[in-house]
Amino acid sequence: MHRTTFLVLGFVNVAIGIVGAILPLLPSTIFFIFAAGCFARSSPKLEEKILNHPTVGPSVVAWREHGIISKKAKAFAVGGMTLGFGLFLWRVHPELWLALVVAASLIGCAAYVMSRPSSLQTAPENG
Repeated sequence: MHRTTFLVLGFVNVAIGIVGAILPLLPSTIFFIFAAGCFARSSPKLEEKILNHPTVGPSVVAWREHGIISKKAKAFAVGGMTLGFGLFLWRVHPELWLALVVAASLIGCAAYVMSRPSSLQTAPENG
């Protein structure tokens, strides 16, 4: 049951990651990172497929080994959050308290993304 659950979650995350690669506001890499983690607990072969994939593999490995988020990925992430928040304000017209809660959440997420190293040179040493 445990292994099957992680296998299903891995496939769900891969599917969302593929959709995220197509849709501009949905991230993709984070879902491939989640999928690799799920496959590590259910199917090492599928985990290896993600880690060795020419497009998503390098980002997943960089995150897993050093917590690295590239400058390009940071720009897309923060830009997507900003655009998403703008669309939220424009289409939903939320109450002030809700807009502030969503803004605070997105600012927290953006701060975390920006605080991660962008390259191996800026990553803290492991050990």
